[in-house]
Amino acid sequence: MKKKKQTSISNKYWLLALSLICVLLMALSFFSDKAVGPFRVIANATVIPMQKGITQIGTWLGDVNDDFQTLKEIQKENNALKARIDELTVENNNLQENKYELERLQALYKLDQNYAEYEKVGAHVIANDSGNWFSTFTIDKGSIHGIKEDMNVMAGSGLVGIVTKVGPTWATVRSIIDDSSNISGMVLSTSDKCIVRGDLSLINNGKIRFEQMENNDNEVEVGDQIVTSYISDKYLQGILVGYVSEISVDSNNLTRSGYITPVVDFKNLQEVLVITKTKKEATTEVPAEDKKNEPQTNSEKEISQEKPAKEGME
Repeated sequence: MKKKKQTSISNKYWLLALSLICVLLMALSFFSDKAVGPFRVIANATVIPMQKGITQIGTWLGDVNDDFQTLKEIQKENNALKARIDELTVENNNLQENKYELERLQALYKLDQNYAEYEKVGAHVIANDSGNWFSTFTIDKGSIHGIKEDMNVMAGSGLVGIVTKVGPTWATVRSIIDDSSNISGMVLSTSDKCIVRGDLSLINNGKIRFEQMENNDNEVEVGDQIVTSYISDKYLQGILVGYVSEISVDSNNLTRSGYITPVVDFKNLQEVLVITKTKKEATTEVPAEDKKNEPQTNSEKEISQEKPAKEGME
């Protein structure tokens, strides 16, 4: 208790001493301009340096305050710039998406013009049923839009596949790369017919297989176009499938086989065109007399005779 009292008295003395020093300094500061002799020397040695120090401290504190205000403004501006960058990023992404969509729609429009003889309806792909490749997928158009089974589907620069199942507002499409797909095709330049078979193991290398092409005097070369054949049961004639990338004579020396590079990107399908007329409907519109009088080559007769034996060919 006694020690506490002594500390309190000591603090009072210190406070009194500091007060006296402050009063003395104020007095010296007041008389510093008029002081002469020893008082002026004391004033010059104490008050004036202290005034300078206080002025410098005040200036420094003012600069610190200004810097703090500037920092706050910079942070505010930085946050605004970040928000603007986010807005511009979203806007740029939307523009890029619109650009790619426009390019795809332009490609579809060009495809539509290339096959102007067929009525078509556009559709979006809404589901993919088999991994990374669009071997089977679902579109957002169905029976209420006039979609039927066996209608041909196109995208890119040619054939995608065929409608296999239809609901009121949706339809399932099996593409030509699916393992169960077999298409009657032909070489556009020579009319040599072949069978185009789907194979998901090959599409990883960007190709599909064709086989059973007659080994005759017609020269089929790399780069020749393969289109759907006029003898196909379900595919309309003349739709581009792809380009010959490899061709070789089979061991029986009677047929040729090879690979095709498809004209459709089966990894990135987003929009398609559905031809709103099946092969059966298109065929029934041909007058019976014209159909009867259609010329038929020997090779066509042979393929027609072999046709029942080719199970699942479309």
